[in-house]
Amino acid sequence: MRAVTINDRALSITDLPAPEPGSAEVLVRVRACGLNGADLLQLKGRYAAPPGAPADIPGLEMAGEVVGLGPGATRFAVGDRVMGILGGGGQAELCVAHERVLMPVPEGLSWAEAGGLAEVFTTAHDALFTQGGLRAGERLLVHGAAGGVGSAAVQLGRAAGARVTASVRNPDSRDQVAALGAKVIAPDGFEDHGPFDVILELVGGPNLPGNLEALDLDGRIVVIGVGAGRTSELDLQQVMQKRARIFGSTLRARPLEQKAATARAVERSVLPFIADGSVTVPVAATFPLEQAQAAYDRFSAGGKHGKIVLVLPEKS
Repeated sequence: MRAVTINDRALSITDLPAPEPGSAEVLVRVRACGLNGADLLQLKGRYAAPPGAPADIPGLEMAGEVVGLGPGATRFAVGDRVMGILGGGGQAELCVAHERVLMPVPEGLSWAEAGGLAEVFTTAHDALFTQGGLRAGERLLVHGAAGGVGSAAVQLGRAAGARVTASVRNPDSRDQVAALGAKVIAPDGFEDHGPFDVILELVGGPNLPGNLEALDLDGRIVVIGVGAGRTSELDLQQVMQKRARIFGSTLRARPLEQKAATARAVERSVLPFIADGSVTVPVAATFPLEQAQAAYDRFSAGGKHGKIVLVLPEKS
């Protein structure tokens, strides 16, 4: 099989042996795989793959067709359309995944959309509801809302009955994010638009003091992105006075049981909205596997609305 590989912090397309599915695992012919910030960090040598995942093949999510079943795998059949999150290895013609982390692809969803769904919607749903406890009627602020996770979070917050505000730096993306159901603001001065019950932080440390200022009593800040910086200085008295809670979360290194639980939550609470079209998967651009470097460059350039997705042709 062909695969995107990382060697000495450089990308290449390499011919590798096809993986073999183990116990309760599924072999998937990949049709699309989304890019995520973790892929760029792995390329830079700052985010190693967890144990059990391919060390040199990036890719935290994919969608494709089941072409093989390991011993004891019974949840899907050969030919089923599936998608899911991975510890790595998704940016290849073939990959293996435990059947419990996979989800069925809803009818009518394109391969590009399916390939860019699992990581961002699982991350957003877990952050907003499992970690942040977002409820109907509450006020939600999503920082960095034009990207894949941000776009997912805006839509899930709206679907849950929250009042959603989204900070978007690129003026060219603001109308697109507003169309998803948010009040869109520029990042500068976002504190003046509070108070907020839940703040989803996708930008990083520089926002934390302002987040605390904008937080309502008993508010929650969920940090899942630190691209603009990992450190910040907080007024702990303000944390105490507001009874604030600050959460941090990642998905990649979680054990199988927890990843399976997040997949079932997305199946129950997100896929019905995807199936009826009320929640969509914005795709900013697609690239063939051979143009992986161009896709990574586009992702790194920023200013996009939605996902960057590698697509692979169907094979007989």
